[in-house]
Amino acid sequence: MNKRFVATLSGALLVLGLAACGGEGAGGATDTASQKPGDLTIGVAMPTQTSERWIADGKAVKEKLEAKGYKVDLQYANDDIPTQSQQVDQMITQGADVLVIAAVDGTALSGQLQAAADKKIPVISYDRLIRGSQNVDFYVSFDNYKVGLAQGKSLLRGLGLENADGSKGTKTGPFNIELFAGSLDDNNTSYFFKGAMEALQPYLDSGALVVKSKQTKIEQIATLRWQSETAQKRMEDLLTSTYNDGSKVGGVLSPYDGISRGIITALQNAGYGTAASPLPAVTGQDAEIASVKLINDGIQSSTIFKDTRELAAQAVAASEAFLQKKTPEANDTKSYDNGVKVVPAYLLPIQAVFKEDVTKALVDSGYYTAAQVAAGKTK
Repeated sequence: MNKRFVATLSGALLVLGLAACGGEGAGGATDTASQKPGDLTIGVAMPTQTSERWIADGKAVKEKLEAKGYKVDLQYANDDIPTQSQQVDQMITQGADVLVIAAVDGTALSGQLQAAADKKIPVISYDRLIRGSQNVDFYVSFDNYKVGLAQGKSLLRGLGLENADGSKGTKTGPFNIELFAGSLDDNNTSYFFKGAMEALQPYLDSGALVVKSKQTKIEQIATLRWQSETAQKRMEDLLTSTYNDGSKVGGVLSPYDGISRGIITALQNAGYGTAASPLPAVTGQDAEIASVKLINDGIQSSTIFKDTRELAAQAVAASEAFLQKKTPEANDTKSYDNGVKVVPAYLLPIQAVFKEDVTKALVDSGYYTAAQVAAGKTK
């Protein structure tokens, strides 16, 4: 009887030991530092394929991770919250060891992030800070307040109120301007807006700039999901409601190139873009190839270049650090409070690009070719 008991106990312990060894392979509970890259999977959740910027980001992260030997599960959510939630759920279930997430809605993934935390899967918030969750381990992005500040300064430069070095320009105004912001469910939107207003507010206070529509609150000027069509419709409505007295728009603060193109389409349809009625200065962001061509052709005034190759490299570096059970390098541990915690971040530099900057910033750096800029297409 005692022999049978010992044998049974030994067998049970053996089974438990095998289960402990074999059951650690999914979702971060394993000792990833001792494993080969080919045995590890990084889940990469991107918000949409309607923007060339996000297509480029997903591709860059995937290629850089695969070049190091990791398996990559890259998914796009088509700007749909339930789709992204389901995709992240599947990544967790299928054993992702790290998650890199650019959220459709920065407040909508709390359940998924808790499930990741329960399995000890590190979560890297990619460019869009995920809010309202303790379970965000790291943030890779650009200095988003400086992006907004650069957009505001670019509008002032485009209007001639300031020079490239920030000194006083040759023009004095007053100029009619209109303001556009990004999607309110994206944490970056408020940073862009606050930064831009820091640059513009003194000129609004002096009367050199006038928001003729009086729409200055972020809730009034937001653009859901950053959609070009939404921005175009709002610009059309502004032209109809506010500029039907013969007055002209002198400048438009736009936070993103897709929004900029919608705004420009509305302006062109309304007769702007001629010698008698030139296009206003329109800002942008992301240096999308279609907008780079517009800048090169003198149609869009400027954009903010954020080198997504460097952003992807930081996402890879942070992923590797977590897999090696190390702490990723952060250069900002104070600025990005997601409502529950301050998330350590690595922020990258940005650059304002006007027509004279296109070749040096975008072509010479290898981001685009001269032929792509001329065509306005990458393919």
